[in-house]
Amino acid sequence: MFGLNEFKQTRFYQEVFAEGKEEGKLETIPQLLALGLSIEQIAQALDLDELVVRQAALKL
Repeated sequence: MFGLNEFKQTRFYQEVFAEGKEEGKLETIPQLLALGLSIEQIAQALDLDELVVRQAALKL
């Protein structure tokens, strides 16, 4: 049986964790746009590519 530390070292955990982190960033984009931040500012603040931020903004 895996302990928590061993589980965190698995590729599955790391991939799911990264996906969740990315999803959380994408969910904040509409709020940051509503505050008046530019696409460039959001991309820099969230450490995302500007194209990713633009695509997320277009889905609003």
